[in-house]
Amino acid sequence: MSRRHAAQPPRRTAPMAVALAAVGALAAAIGVWSTQGSDDRCAPDRKLVLPCDGAWWGAYIPYDENSSLTRPVYAFEKKIGRKLDLVYTYHDMSGKPTDGELLTPDEVELGEDRLLMLAWESTVWKEKHHAGWSETQLGWKNIASGKYDASIIDPQARRLKAYGKRVFFSFDQETDMRIKEGAGSPEEYVAAYRHLRDRFERLGVRNVVWVWTVSGYLGNADVMRALYPGDAYVDWIGMDQYNYYQCHKSPDWLDFEASQRPTYEWLRTNVSANKPLMLSEFATAPDPRRPDRQRDWYAAIPKVAPTLPRAKAYVHWNRAVPGPNCDLTVNSGPALEGYKAAGQHEYFRQDVPR
Repeated sequence: MSRRHAAQPPRRTAPMAVALAAVGALAAAIGVWSTQGSDDRCAPDRKLVLPCDGAWWGAYIPYDENSSLTRPVYAFEKKIGRKLDLVYTYHDMSGKPTDGELLTPDEVELGEDRLLMLAWESTVWKEKHHAGWSETQLGWKNIASGKYDASIIDPQARRLKAYGKRVFFSFDQETDMRIKEGAGSPEEYVAAYRHLRDRFERLGVRNVVWVWTVSGYLGNADVMRALYPGDAYVDWIGMDQYNYYQCHKSPDWLDFEASQRPTYEWLRTNVSANKPLMLSEFATAPDPRRPDRQRDWYAAIPKVAPTLPRAKAYVHWNRAVPGPNCDLTVNSGPALEGYKAAGQHEYFRQDVPR
């Protein structure tokens, strides 16, 4: 989740583990990446990259007060008039059912006909679903050393393996913002990221598409460059850029293109020109004096998207963050109008693999 800015339900018992294994077996049997009614020329590759013009349309939707993810996702989809291609969720490393077990029952249900993006933080949250944004750092050097392999890493890796279907997976998203929070140094992060991927490989987890995610704030350019684990370890690059107008004291209104293109171009030039990009979080704050600006901001996305051809997934952050004028949701009004219109565009009408 944005470091200026979080997201699981009841404990899975043995039957749930069996269910996960069954999903994996069924996926293998039918060839997981068959696509219903799709044009084969645009069927995603094994890294979930669409070879044609177009991109996945996704969102982060917070859990409701009863720790349901399915209900708010279904309600959001009804509101926007379409099914999401991708649902983005967040987990800590507590190992506890509420937030620390990868692939909750709700995620498994949603993953039946949507892609999943799981963000895994090397922290333990102090409140359920990270409600107060406070956490305890486990430390990148400890992840890299293997300290948590047996207790945390291996059990969750096996859950992902049992699921069978491919998932997007981000380790410590917005990693450039975590250094000042005490997670460690860039060198320690790179070692932790590589250890995690190597560990998954050793355990036979082949259904993970690895996303390296930074805030994209260009004031952190040197830090972001130092944090990159390398093309051999990264499948996608994620960036979290916003129009924070009047939120966090941001004085300037940036339209969609102005908020996204500078970081998109910088990452392509300075980190990797080979990897697909994901707008892994994006949104605009409102303009209290000109509410229609939110509608226009979202409505412009289909026009801009083809000029950012390596951006192959667009994931909206649909949650308010602390502070005045920081409601980033598209739940009503002009924001909903613009976002709904953008999501109906053919550029974002892709067939999700089953």
